[in-house]
Amino acid sequence: MLPALNEESTVGAIVAGIRADLVDGARTDGRPLVDDLVVVDSGSHDTTVERATSAGARVLQRSDVLAEFPPMPGKGEVLWRGVAATEADLVVFVDSDLEDFTSDFVVGLLGPLLTFDDVSLVKATYDRPLAQGETVLPAGGGRVTELVARPLLNMFWPELAGFVQPLSGEYAARRSLLERLTFPTGYGVELGMLVEAWQLVGLDGLAQVDLVRRKHRNSDDAKLGAMAAEIMQVALDRLTGEQRVALQTPVAGSLLQFTRDGEDYRSHVVDVALHQRPPLLTVPAYAEQVERADSST
Repeated sequence: MLPALNEESTVGAIVAGIRADLVDGARTDGRPLVDDLVVVDSGSHDTTVERATSAGARVLQRSDVLAEFPPMPGKGEVLWRGVAATEADLVVFVDSDLEDFTSDFVVGLLGPLLTFDDVSLVKATYDRPLAQGETVLPAGGGRVTELVARPLLNMFWPELAGFVQPLSGEYAARRSLLERLTFPTGYGVELGMLVEAWQLVGLDGLAQVDLVRRKHRNSDDAKLGAMAAEIMQVALDRLTGEQRVALQTPVAGSLLQFTRDGEDYRSHVVDVALHQRPPLLTVPAYAEQVERADSST
């Protein structure tokens, strides 16, 4: 499943690669490895939908799934609806902005789930190059991981400190786990998912695989700052829920940022308030969908 928002330059190649290698290209037993290739669009205003469709994906708008919930912005929102839009026992998530994608990503992520019955979530690890003009730092990406997510995990959830890329957008999980998770609607979804999955299935239920390198469009500092704030919101929510932190006042849901404007500064406010979607098993429409599917088999 691919979440997408204005990724016309990359989504088609990713879908086409998965389609050719893992859907149309059969395994030795004559069956495809991928049964359902889904792109969930988050309101793109470029040609993302057209390119994903022509490459062979089943493309849905986020508002098409669980329509009784008014759509909210954010990556986690799309992932939550994407899980509800599929019936697969194993779900693989791949970001739509990868520039050097190969179908080995999908195969590698599925490997531990197909091999070990006790593994429920598999995260990708990789080097993340960072382009600075004509200079490329081979492992310079992942700045939010190194400056925010890794310190938080080491301080509060040291059992998870061994995950090299805790915020990786490429991972695979069993539906039986995903439908029990709370999904933050924004960029904090990966941290929240990792912590909650560990609480539900334990460290032995988690795995990571080395996919070597991940190249994608790098974000500017302002966007990274907003992402960091959303991740910190999720961490505080989890710590509060675990009764390890007691907040005396509500956490601010906005982030004030500044950009240089000539000899002065221009300020703007970014909404980073935490919004979350409940576990799918608690959503009546989804539970009815699962019940109908079970009764038909």
